[in-house]
Amino acid sequence: MGALTGGGGPGPFFAVRTGPGEPRAEGFVPLAEVYAGRPSPALTGRVAEVGRRLGTPERRVAASLAQQGLAARLWSVALGPAALTGRMPDLSGGRLWWHPGRSTPDELWLPDDAPQVPAGRLREDVLLGHLVPLCESVHAVSGVAPGLLWGNAASALAGTLRVLRSWCLGEGARPGAAARAVALTEELMADPLLRDAGDLRRTGPGAPAYVRRSCCLYYRVPGGGLCGDCALR
Repeated sequence: MGALTGGGGPGPFFAVRTGPGEPRAEGFVPLAEVYAGRPSPALTGRVAEVGRRLGTPERRVAASLAQQGLAARLWSVALGPAALTGRMPDLSGGRLWWHPGRSTPDELWLPDDAPQVPAGRLREDVLLGHLVPLCESVHAVSGVAPGLLWGNAASALAGTLRVLRSWCLGEGARPGAAARAVALTEELMADPLLRDAGDLRRTGPGAPAYVRRSCCLYYRVPGGGLCGDCALR
């Protein structure tokens, strides 16, 4: 299992399996293939699995939370190294494989040595290359509104920043990387795809606070509630 840094970095969301192997034989599929299938068996299976784990029969709820979880993983494996080193793994094309039946950190795999690309590729590789087709695919299989799904994507980015910045200012001892993470996130949040999903606010010396304009529907899960950035608060 590769990680953001030696020792595991900020947490499991920032880790990705690397190295050679036969991913399809283990049940992995390229995310590009997941996006291309309408509906994708891997995606519909993941939505069903999330619904089962959470105990909700509502397909829209399971689909929303499945998409938000995958969005958080995609942001994490890219933003972490981008903030720390100015580089990130090339996640374009079919390089990144996904296992719909596994959970973090075991569901993502880069079987080949992915080349490192500049941090400026965050928008191209993650936002456009993954999150646009992911939102379209989840909408196609569940009917969840695009605005809600983009709220999930933005919320996932804000959550990634909180975890990464906290680690950089604490155990990671990388204050410069913390500042870069904030700057990269602010730049991404200004993109037309994300800027109307909520507000990223600087309220002091701490991490910017995020308030979204939609709800991920977690409150509809048995025993669930409202997230910290929820519009319903």
